[in-house]
Amino acid sequence: MAKHSDMPSMVRLNIGGKKFCTTVDTLTNRDPDSMLAAMFSGRHTVCQESEKGYIFIDRDGKHFRHILNWLRDGIVPALPEPEYHELLREAEYYQLLGLIDGINNVVSSRKETDEFEAELARTDIIKCIQSEKVRFRGVNLSGIDLSKLDLSFVDFSYARLKNVFFSRANLQCAKFRDADAEGTIFHNAVLRECEFTGANLRGALLAGANLQSANLQDACLVDCSFCGADLRSAHLQSADLTNANLEGANLEGANLKGAKLSNANLKGANLQRAYLRHVNLRDTQLQGANLGGANLTGAIR
Repeated sequence: MAKHSDMPSMVRLNIGGKKFCTTVDTLTNRDPDSMLAAMFSGRHTVCQESEKGYIFIDRDGKHFRHILNWLRDGIVPALPEPEYHELLREAEYYQLLGLIDGINNVVSSRKETDEFEAELARTDIIKCIQSEKVRFRGVNLSGIDLSKLDLSFVDFSYARLKNVFFSRANLQCAKFRDADAEGTIFHNAVLRECEFTGANLRGALLAGANLQSANLQDACLVDCSFCGADLRSAHLQSADLTNANLEGANLEGANLKGAKLSNANLKGANLQRAYLRHVNLRDTQLQGANLGGANLTGAIR
């Protein structure tokens, strides 16, 4: 029998016949309320095999390496779903509540991804856009790579477009009315005269995009990145730009009436002749912004 205070920092474990070496700190630090932490806390004695000093635990050792790696770095491993169920049983035995939550979150996320799997592939889109008056209204295209395609005048209204890659695509005059495009990548895309009325673009990347005269009224643009984007004469009335990054963006002549700009970054932005009447700019970062000729009547600064 040996107590924690008598043990070296290295611990040898025999889990159902599989041998592992680790440290007391690894077994106790990440989840101090677990069974493993309790075993090596010094409050209990543990039995060692007389031959080589291994501590035996009568469990299947197949997934114990994943448990050790989670205790070391806190990352849930990537596994096929049946193996997650096996690992979950082991995590429950060792009372590793953090790992249990992590596995459940991964499994739930996979189910959600499967539930909303894209209905069409990139090749299907390419075939469709060769015809006239292309419409993908209400279609689920989440996660598809549509970068560098000519998608001008295509109607994506009401479509599910989460995490779609539109980088460098030509989307001139495309329609995204009430579309769900959360986290979508529009990096350096051509979006001139596009309609995004009421669309959800939370967390989307629009850095370097050409949005001249685009209609973004009532759109959710929270946490979006518009760094260096061209938003000249864009319609942003009542858009929610909370935490949006518009550093260096060109907003000349843009209409921001009623827009929410709380904690928005407009450093170095061109706001010449922009319409900012009655807009609350108190929490907006405007260092180096050009406000020449902007309509600031009633604006809160």
